[in-house]
Amino acid sequence: MGCVSPSWDGTLSPKDFSVAAHVFKERWERNKSASPSWFWVNSPKGPPLLASSQHVEGYLSLESMCVQSKHHEAHYYDFHIVYSSSFRVPVLYFRAYCSDGRPLLLNDIEKDLPACSSKVLLETKWSFITMEEHPFLNRPWYKLHPCGTSEWMKLLCLGDEVAAKNGLAIELYLLSWFSVVGQVVGLKTPLEMVKSQRN
Repeated sequence: MGCVSPSWDGTLSPKDFSVAAHVFKERWERNKSASPSWFWVNSPKGPPLLASSQHVEGYLSLESMCVQSKHHEAHYYDFHIVYSSSFRVPVLYFRAYCSDGRPLLLNDIEKDLPACSSKVLLETKWSFITMEEHPFLNRPWYKLHPCGTSEWMKLLCLGDEVAAKNGLAIELYLLSWFSVVGQVVGLKTPLEMVKSQRN
């Protein structure tokens, strides 16, 4: 189990991301059987212009999460956790669509977000959620902007007494990250996953 030191900058290497992603997926399956599972999507062809040492050969995917809109329509969300080689942190990409397959616009997505996220979106519309080409699918997807992620991950992880004393297990990075990022889009981390992190 790899650990980070007190001088850690809050980022991950591609190899650490891969390890953390597989641990996250396994824990999610073990503790959240009522909802869809995350699965690893292999992608031998990485984003263009990346050196092989910066390339992660896949990403995590959670498909077809159904959200009941305020107008009682079913909206579906696909979520991908992708490694950003430029920020060296995970990034949550997502797309949303109606039951007939029509994509939702940002204004429609905003109505599905938790109230606290909608407020932040209004204040920082283009720096909070942006549309960008998915690095593996080459199609436009929304993403939560990763700016500042390494800083708050460092504070979150090294501020934890257990992590500060024993060193943060890099395998738990995505669990800590998702416990913050998932809430932004209404995905909660199962309590059992957090409890087992402490053991």
